[in-house]
Formats: sequence, structure tokens, C-alpha cells
Amino acid sequence: MRRTSVPSQLKREVLLEAGHRCAIPTCRQTTLEITHIAPWSKVKEHEFANLIALCPTCHARYHKGEIDRQSMLSYKRNLSILNSRYTDIERRVLDFFASQPEAQYIKLPGGVVIWLWYLIKDGYLVLDGHSSGHKEDEFPNYDLYYLTPAGRELVQKWISAEPIE
Repeated sequence: MRRTSVPSQLKREVLLEAGHRCAIPTCRQTTLEITHIAPWSKVKEHEFANLIALCPTCHARYHKGEIDRQSMLSYKRNLSILNSRYTDIERRVLDFFASQPEAQYIKLPGGVVIWLWYLIKDGYLVLDGHSSGHKEDEFPNYDLYYLTPAGRELVQKWISAEPIE
């Protein structure tokens, strides 16, 4: 059977799932290739569950065996969980802490607490409560959000390709 191109709609869905970045959270490059998790030579079809967006470097590392299939399946599964539960801004906050593990907090414009609601509700993020440069009847300039210990564990599992519940 001759290998066909990944249909454009399916390619778009895979790219959207990964936020148009490499699906490996410690990489996140933006030049991407659509990769089969189980090799095309074995499955001979393009299915969403078997496709993942990777940068050329991570794609090559995967094919060399430097990244194993179980890790790739975990990255795919974790993307699904994070995307179904959290908004784009919430995933970007998690991405910030994944890329800067020493960071204690993230400073965001004041009044965006509703955009981070599920991370807060799930106990992964807390609002410091101290905003800078505002009067009581005005919006604050910024708020500080801290990753909780549970949030740090979530980020660590995500970047280590461990299953996220």
C-alpha cells in the first residue's frame, strides 16, 4: 500500500491539540512535523489517536529510539487531558512553569482570575491576593499566581511523560 499524505483537516486537529508547538513539553519548538506514534509501515492509516506533532529534532530522536513509544503515548494522552480540562491561557501558565521550573510565581495582568479558574479550582494554582498599584474601585495592575505543590507535581508528570489523572 502506497503511503498517502495526512489529510489537511486531520493535520490541523493534531496541530491544534499541541497548540502548534512540539508536543514534548520541554521542547515546544514551532517548526513541526506530524508523526505516527505506531509506525505507518505497521498501521497503514492516519488516525488522530496515532498522530502527534513533533519538531524535526524530537521526531528524529523518536525514530532513533531516544524517546520511547510509551513516552510518546503519554505525551499524547496528557495533551488530551490538559486540552479537555484547561483553557489556552491555563495551558500557557503550565507551560511557563514547565519551561522555568525554578519560578515561584507568574505575574499576570490583574483581573484575569476567571481565565485561570480550573487550575485554581483543581488546586494547582493560587492567587497571592496582593496586587500592585490599584485603588479599591479600580482593576489591579497585576496579580501573582503561585504554583501549589500539587501543581508542581502536575507539571513534573507532564514534562516527564508520566500519566496525568
